[in-house]
Amino acid sequence: MTTYLLAGGGTAGHVNPLLAVADRIRATEPDATVLVLGTKEGLEARLVPDRGYELLTIERLPFPRRPGPALLRFPARQRAAIDAVVAIIADRGVDVVAGFGGYASAPAYLAAHRAKVPFAIHEANAKPGLANRLGSLFTRYVGVVHSSTRLRHATVVGMPLRPEIETLDRRAVRAEALAAFGFTDAAPVLLVTGGSSGARSINATISATSALLVGTGWQVLHIAGARTEVTDPGLPGFTFLTYCDRMDLALAVADLAVSRSGSATVSELAAVGIPAVYVPYPVGNGEQRFNATDVVAAGGAVLVGDAEFTPDWVRTNLVPLLGDRAGIAEMAARAGHAGVLDGTDRMLALVHRALRGE
Repeated sequence: MTTYLLAGGGTAGHVNPLLAVADRIRATEPDATVLVLGTKEGLEARLVPDRGYELLTIERLPFPRRPGPALLRFPARQRAAIDAVVAIIADRGVDVVAGFGGYASAPAYLAAHRAKVPFAIHEANAKPGLANRLGSLFTRYVGVVHSSTRLRHATVVGMPLRPEIETLDRRAVRAEALAAFGFTDAAPVLLVTGGSSGARSINATISATSALLVGTGWQVLHIAGARTEVTDPGLPGFTFLTYCDRMDLALAVADLAVSRSGSATVSELAAVGIPAVYVPYPVGNGEQRFNATDVVAAGGAVLVGDAEFTPDWVRTNLVPLLGDRAGIAEMAARAGHAGVLDGTDRMLALVHRALRGE
Protein backbone atom coordinates (compact mmCIF):
# COMPACT_ATOMS: atom_id res chain seq x y z
CA MET A 1 0.00 0.00 0.00
CA THR A 2 1.41 3.38 -1.05
CA THR A 3 1.09 6.57 0.97
CA TYR A 4 1.08 9.72 -1.15
CA LEU A 5 1.62 13.24 0.15
CA LEU A 6 0.27 15.80 -2.33
CA ALA A 7 1.42 19.33 -1.59
CA GLY A 8 0.14 22.63 -2.89
CA GLY A 9 -2.62 25.14 -2.71
CA GLY A 10 -3.48 28.76 -2.31
CA THR A 11 -5.37 29.17 -5.56
CA ALA A 12 -7.56 27.02 -7.80
CA GLY A 13 -4.66 26.78 -10.25
CA HIS A 14 -2.75 24.74 -7.68
CA VAL A 15 -5.61 22.97 -5.92
CA ASN A 16 -7.61 21.67 -8.89
CA PRO A 17 -4.82 19.67 -10.58
CA LEU A 18 -3.83 18.32 -7.16
CA LEU A 19 -7.39 17.11 -6.58
CA ALA A 20 -7.59 15.62 -10.08
CA VAL A 21 -4.52 13.49 -9.33
CA ALA A 22 -5.82 12.61 -5.86
CA ASP A 23 -9.12 11.46 -7.35
CA ARG A 24 -7.32 9.29 -9.92
CA ILE A 25 -5.24 7.66 -7.18
CA ARG A 26 -8.39 6.96 -5.18
CA ALA A 27 -10.10 5.47 -8.24
CA THR A 28 -7.21 3.27 -9.38
CA GLU A 29 -5.48 2.42 -6.09
CA PRO A 30 -8.20 1.85 -3.48
CA ASP A 31 -5.67 0.62 -0.91
CA ALA A 32 -3.50 3.75 -1.18
CA THR A 33 -3.49 6.56 1.39
CA VAL A 34 -3.70 10.11 0.03
CA LEU A 35 -2.65 12.95 2.31
CA VAL A 36 -2.71 16.61 1.28
CA LEU A 37 -0.35 19.26 2.60
CA GLY A 38 -1.52 22.87 2.48
CA THR A 39 -2.21 25.91 4.60
CA LYS A 40 -5.18 27.07 6.63
CA GLU A 41 -5.59 30.19 4.50
CA GLY A 42 -5.62 28.76 0.99
CA LEU A 43 -8.50 27.45 -1.09
CA GLU A 44 -7.40 23.93 -0.16
CA ALA A 45 -8.66 24.51 3.41
CA ARG A 46 -12.20 24.17 2.07
CA LEU A 47 -11.89 22.11 -1.11
CA VAL A 48 -9.68 19.30 0.17
CA PRO A 49 -11.84 18.23 3.15
CA ASP A 50 -14.97 18.67 1.02
CA ARG A 51 -13.50 16.12 -1.39
CA GLY A 52 -12.89 13.65 1.42
CA TYR A 53 -9.13 13.96 1.85
CA GLU A 54 -7.16 14.58 5.03
CA LEU A 55 -5.57 18.02 5.01
CA LEU A 56 -2.37 18.56 6.96
CA THR A 57 -1.41 22.20 7.36
CA ILE A 58 1.79 24.17 7.81
CA GLU A 59 2.38 27.87 8.21
CA ARG A 60 1.82 30.02 5.16
CA LEU A 61 5.33 31.20 4.36
CA PRO A 62 5.72 33.68 1.49
CA PHE A 63 9.28 34.58 0.63
CA PRO A 64 9.94 38.21 1.60
CA ARG A 65 10.62 40.31 -1.48
CA ARG A 66 12.25 43.21 0.38
CA PRO A 67 14.87 43.54 3.14
CA GLY A 68 13.43 43.87 6.61
CA PRO A 69 12.43 41.97 9.75
CA ALA A 70 10.39 39.43 7.77
CA LEU A 71 13.45 38.49 5.72
CA LEU A 72 15.54 38.06 8.87
CA ARG A 73 12.93 35.77 10.40
CA PHE A 74 12.39 33.76 7.24
CA PRO A 75 15.23 31.17 7.56
CA ALA A 76 14.10 30.05 11.02
CA ARG A 77 10.46 29.90 9.97
CA GLN A 78 11.38 27.93 6.87
CA ARG A 79 13.40 25.43 8.91
CA ALA A 80 10.44 24.97 11.22
CA ALA A 81 8.14 24.31 8.25
CA ILE A 82 10.56 21.81 6.75
CA ASP A 83 10.95 20.07 10.12
CA ALA A 84 7.18 19.80 10.38
CA VAL A 85 6.93 18.11 6.98
CA VAL A 86 9.85 15.78 7.74
CA ALA A 87 7.92 14.70 10.84
CA ILE A 88 4.79 14.09 8.76
CA ILE A 89 6.75 12.00 6.27
CA ALA A 90 8.19 9.86 9.07
CA ASP A 91 5.04 9.59 11.19
CA ARG A 92 2.69 8.77 8.31
CA GLY A 93 5.08 6.56 6.35
CA VAL A 94 4.97 8.69 3.22
CA ASP A 95 6.39 6.85 0.19
CA VAL A 96 6.31 9.65 -2.38
CA VAL A 97 5.58 13.38 -2.51
CA ALA A 98 3.97 15.27 -5.41
CA GLY A 99 3.92 19.05 -5.39
CA PHE A 100 1.70 21.37 -7.41
CA GLY A 101 3.13 24.77 -6.48
CA GLY A 102 1.99 27.23 -3.86
CA TYR A 103 3.16 27.97 -0.33
CA ALA A 104 3.16 24.38 0.92
CA SER A 105 5.23 22.99 -1.93
CA ALA A 106 8.71 24.37 -1.20
CA PRO A 107 8.84 22.99 2.38
CA ALA A 108 7.50 19.67 1.04
CA TYR A 109 10.24 19.42 -1.60
CA LEU A 110 13.01 20.29 0.84
CA ALA A 111 11.63 17.91 3.46
CA ALA A 112 11.37 15.07 0.95
CA HIS A 113 14.95 15.73 -0.16
CA ARG A 114 16.16 15.66 3.46
CA ALA A 115 14.16 12.50 4.25
CA LYS A 116 15.37 10.82 1.04
CA VAL A 117 11.80 10.33 -0.16
CA PRO A 118 11.24 10.67 -3.92
CA PHE A 119 9.15 13.55 -5.17
CA ALA A 120 7.63 14.83 -8.40
CA ILE A 121 6.58 18.33 -9.42
CA HIS A 122 3.70 19.64 -11.50
CA GLU A 123 3.98 23.16 -12.94
CA ALA A 124 0.75 24.50 -14.41
CA ASN A 125 1.96 27.87 -15.66
CA ALA A 126 4.24 28.55 -18.59
CA LYS A 127 6.23 30.85 -16.31
CA PRO A 128 7.15 28.65 -13.32
CA GLY A 129 6.76 29.77 -9.74
CA LEU A 130 9.54 30.08 -7.18
CA ALA A 131 8.64 26.91 -5.26
CA ASN A 132 8.78 24.71 -8.35
CA ARG A 133 11.98 26.32 -9.59
CA LEU A 134 13.53 25.46 -6.24
CA GLY A 135 12.16 21.93 -6.22
CA SER A 136 13.44 21.19 -9.72
CA LEU A 137 17.00 21.44 -8.37
CA PHE A 138 16.44 18.25 -6.36
CA THR A 139 14.38 15.94 -8.59
CA ARG A 140 14.35 14.65 -12.16
CA TYR A 141 10.58 14.21 -12.17
CA VAL A 142 9.12 17.52 -13.32
CA GLY A 143 5.85 17.63 -15.24
CA VAL A 144 4.76 20.77 -17.10
CA VAL A 145 1.68 21.84 -19.03
CA HIS A 146 3.38 24.03 -21.62
CA SER A 147 6.26 23.03 -23.87
CA SER A 148 7.60 26.57 -23.55
CA THR A 149 8.06 26.26 -19.76
CA ARG A 150 11.70 26.71 -18.82
CA LEU A 151 12.29 24.37 -15.90
CA ARG A 152 14.98 21.79 -15.22
CA HIS A 153 14.09 18.24 -16.25
CA ALA A 154 10.73 19.39 -17.63
CA THR A 155 8.51 16.78 -19.31
CA VAL A 156 5.21 17.80 -20.89
CA VAL A 157 2.40 15.94 -19.14
CA GLY A 158 -0.42 18.44 -19.63
CA MET A 159 -2.95 19.67 -17.11
CA PRO A 160 -4.71 17.18 -14.82
CA LEU A 161 -8.32 17.93 -15.74
CA ARG A 162 -11.59 17.60 -13.90
CA PRO A 163 -13.27 14.28 -14.79
CA GLU A 164 -16.30 16.03 -16.30
CA ILE A 165 -13.98 17.81 -18.76
CA GLU A 166 -11.70 14.85 -19.36
CA THR A 167 -14.63 12.66 -20.40
CA LEU A 168 -16.72 15.35 -22.11
CA ASP A 169 -18.35 14.20 -25.36
CA ARG A 170 -19.37 17.56 -26.82
CA ARG A 171 -21.45 16.12 -29.64
CA ALA A 172 -23.35 13.75 -27.36
CA VAL A 173 -24.42 16.48 -24.92
CA ARG A 174 -24.72 19.43 -27.30
CA ALA A 175 -28.52 19.23 -27.52
CA GLU A 176 -28.77 19.21 -23.71
CA ALA A 177 -26.35 22.13 -23.53
CA LEU A 178 -28.24 24.22 -26.08
CA ALA A 179 -31.48 23.69 -24.18
CA ALA A 180 -29.83 24.49 -20.84
CA PHE A 181 -28.77 27.93 -22.04
CA GLY A 182 -31.83 28.69 -24.16
CA PHE A 183 -30.09 28.42 -27.53
CA THR A 184 -31.07 26.84 -30.83
CA ASP A 185 -28.97 24.66 -33.09
CA ALA A 186 -29.45 27.11 -35.96
CA ALA A 187 -26.55 29.42 -35.01
CA PRO A 188 -23.07 29.02 -33.52
CA VAL A 189 -22.29 30.02 -29.94
CA LEU A 190 -19.64 32.42 -28.62
CA LEU A 191 -18.65 31.67 -25.02
CA VAL A 192 -17.37 34.65 -23.03
CA THR A 193 -15.91 34.10 -19.58
CA GLY A 194 -13.45 35.82 -17.29
CA GLY A 195 -13.43 33.23 -14.51
CA SER A 196 -15.49 32.96 -11.34
CA SER A 197 -14.79 36.56 -10.32
CA GLY A 198 -15.15 37.95 -13.81
CA ALA A 199 -12.88 40.15 -15.92
CA ARG A 200 -13.77 43.83 -15.97
CA SER A 201 -12.33 44.70 -19.40
CA ILE A 202 -13.84 41.66 -21.11
CA ASN A 203 -17.22 42.25 -19.50
CA ALA A 204 -17.29 45.94 -20.38
CA THR A 205 -16.36 45.38 -24.02
CA ILE A 206 -18.78 42.50 -24.54
CA SER A 207 -21.56 44.47 -22.87
CA ALA A 208 -20.91 47.46 -25.12
CA THR A 209 -20.93 45.31 -28.28
CA SER A 210 -23.66 42.80 -27.38
CA ALA A 211 -26.04 43.96 -30.11
CA LEU A 212 -23.24 43.90 -32.67
CA LEU A 213 -22.27 40.35 -31.72
CA VAL A 214 -25.75 38.85 -31.96
CA GLY A 215 -26.20 40.82 -35.17
CA THR A 216 -23.49 38.66 -36.76
CA GLY A 217 -25.79 35.65 -36.47
CA TRP A 218 -24.00 34.20 -33.46
CA GLN A 219 -25.52 33.38 -30.09
CA VAL A 220 -23.59 34.55 -27.03
CA LEU A 221 -23.15 32.90 -23.63
CA HIS A 222 -21.69 35.57 -21.35
CA ILE A 223 -20.58 34.27 -17.93
CA ALA A 224 -19.73 37.58 -16.32
CA GLY A 225 -18.62 36.48 -12.85
CA ALA A 226 -19.90 37.17 -9.35
CA ARG A 227 -18.38 40.65 -9.09
CA THR A 228 -19.44 41.96 -12.46
CA GLU A 229 -20.54 45.54 -12.95
CA VAL A 230 -22.45 44.87 -16.19
CA THR A 231 -26.01 43.65 -16.57
CA ASP A 232 -28.02 41.46 -18.90
CA PRO A 233 -28.65 43.31 -22.19
CA GLY A 234 -31.88 41.35 -22.64
CA LEU A 235 -31.25 40.49 -26.28
CA PRO A 236 -32.58 37.41 -28.08
CA GLY A 237 -29.75 34.96 -28.54
CA PHE A 238 -27.72 36.48 -25.68
CA THR A 239 -27.65 34.48 -22.43
CA PHE A 240 -26.18 36.34 -19.45
CA LEU A 241 -25.04 34.55 -16.28
CA THR A 242 -23.03 35.70 -13.29
CA TYR A 243 -22.07 32.11 -12.47
CA CYS A 244 -22.24 28.78 -14.27
CA ASP A 245 -22.18 25.55 -12.28
CA ARG A 246 -22.15 23.40 -15.43
CA MET A 247 -19.04 24.50 -17.27
CA ASP A 248 -19.01 21.15 -19.01
CA LEU A 249 -22.24 22.17 -20.78
CA ALA A 250 -20.81 25.62 -21.51
CA LEU A 251 -17.83 23.99 -23.21
CA ALA A 252 -20.12 21.57 -25.04
CA VAL A 253 -22.08 24.42 -26.59
CA ALA A 254 -19.16 26.73 -27.47
CA ASP A 255 -17.85 27.13 -31.00
CA LEU A 256 -15.44 29.94 -30.05
CA ALA A 257 -14.44 31.47 -26.72
CA VAL A 258 -13.30 34.84 -25.45
CA SER A 259 -11.49 34.36 -22.17
CA ARG A 260 -8.68 35.14 -19.79
CA SER A 261 -5.71 32.82 -20.30
CA GLY A 262 -5.26 31.16 -16.95
CA SER A 263 -3.46 27.86 -17.43
CA ALA A 264 -6.48 25.75 -16.46
CA THR A 265 -8.76 27.65 -18.84
CA VAL A 266 -6.31 27.37 -21.75
CA SER A 267 -5.79 23.68 -21.02
CA GLU A 268 -9.51 22.87 -20.85
CA LEU A 269 -10.42 24.77 -23.99
CA ALA A 270 -7.57 23.25 -26.00
CA ALA A 271 -8.20 19.75 -24.67
CA VAL A 272 -11.77 19.75 -26.01
CA GLY A 273 -10.88 21.60 -29.22
CA ILE A 274 -12.39 25.04 -28.65
CA PRO A 275 -10.58 27.92 -30.41
CA ALA A 276 -10.29 31.12 -28.44
CA VAL A 277 -9.50 34.80 -28.25
CA TYR A 278 -7.35 35.11 -25.14
CA VAL A 279 -7.16 38.38 -23.21
CA PRO A 280 -4.43 37.84 -20.57
CA TYR A 281 -4.87 39.28 -17.11
CA PRO A 282 -2.52 42.28 -17.12
CA VAL A 283 -1.50 42.16 -13.45
CA GLY A 284 1.09 39.86 -11.85
CA ASN A 285 4.20 38.40 -13.42
CA GLY A 286 2.70 38.07 -16.89
CA GLU A 287 2.19 34.31 -16.77
CA GLN A 288 -1.20 34.47 -18.49
CA ARG A 289 0.36 35.79 -21.70
CA PHE A 290 2.89 32.95 -21.62
CA ASN A 291 0.17 30.36 -20.90
CA ALA A 292 -1.39 31.03 -24.30
CA THR A 293 1.89 30.83 -26.24
CA ASP A 294 1.71 27.19 -27.33
CA VAL A 295 -1.90 27.17 -28.56
CA VAL A 296 -1.46 30.54 -30.29
CA ALA A 297 1.68 29.24 -32.01
CA ALA A 298 -0.30 26.17 -33.12
CA GLY A 299 -2.92 28.41 -34.74
CA GLY A 300 -5.69 27.51 -32.31
CA ALA A 301 -6.09 30.89 -30.65
CA VAL A 302 -5.63 34.65 -30.97
CA LEU A 303 -3.97 36.78 -28.29
CA VAL A 304 -4.99 40.37 -27.59
CA GLY A 305 -3.77 42.63 -24.81
CA ASP A 306 -6.18 43.68 -22.08
CA ALA A 307 -5.90 47.36 -22.99
CA GLU A 308 -6.45 46.56 -26.68
CA PHE A 309 -9.62 44.53 -26.14
CA THR A 310 -12.01 47.39 -26.83
CA PRO A 311 -15.29 47.76 -28.76
CA ASP A 312 -13.24 48.96 -31.71
CA TRP A 313 -11.13 45.76 -31.59
CA VAL A 314 -14.33 43.71 -31.56
CA ARG A 315 -15.62 45.56 -34.64
CA THR A 316 -12.40 45.32 -36.61
CA ASN A 317 -11.13 41.90 -35.51
CA LEU A 318 -13.65 39.71 -33.70
CA VAL A 319 -16.60 40.38 -36.00
CA PRO A 320 -14.64 39.39 -39.15
CA LEU A 321 -13.42 36.27 -37.32
CA LEU A 322 -17.01 35.32 -36.47
CA GLY A 323 -17.81 35.60 -40.17
CA ASP A 324 -15.09 33.11 -41.10
CA ARG A 325 -16.65 29.78 -40.15
CA ALA A 326 -14.10 27.78 -42.12
CA GLY A 327 -11.27 29.62 -40.39
CA ILE A 328 -12.80 28.93 -36.98
CA ALA A 329 -13.13 25.24 -37.83
CA GLU A 330 -9.44 25.16 -38.74
CA MET A 331 -8.59 26.92 -35.47
CA ALA A 332 -10.63 24.32 -33.58
CA ALA A 333 -8.65 21.48 -35.14
CA ARG A 334 -5.38 23.21 -34.32
CA ALA A 335 -6.45 23.92 -30.73
CA GLY A 336 -7.37 20.28 -30.25
CA HIS A 337 -4.01 19.21 -31.62
CA ALA A 338 -2.26 21.41 -29.05
CA GLY A 339 -4.43 20.19 -26.17
CA VAL A 340 -3.89 17.26 -23.81
CA LEU A 341 -6.82 15.24 -22.47
CA ASP A 342 -4.91 12.67 -20.39
CA GLY A 343 -2.88 15.01 -18.22
CA THR A 344 -4.08 13.34 -15.02
CA ASP A 345 -2.84 9.91 -16.06
CA ARG A 346 0.40 11.32 -17.41
CA MET A 347 1.15 13.21 -14.21
CA LEU A 348 0.34 10.20 -12.05
CA ALA A 349 2.61 8.07 -14.24
CA LEU A 350 5.41 10.55 -13.55
CA VAL A 351 4.77 10.24 -9.80
CA HIS A 352 4.97 6.46 -10.14
CA ARG A 353 8.27 6.78 -12.00
CA ALA A 354 9.62 8.85 -9.12
CA LEU A 355 8.38 6.24 -6.65
CA ARG A 356 10.14 3.43 -8.55
CA GLY A 357 13.27 5.52 -9.18
CA GLU A 358 13.11 5.01 -12.95
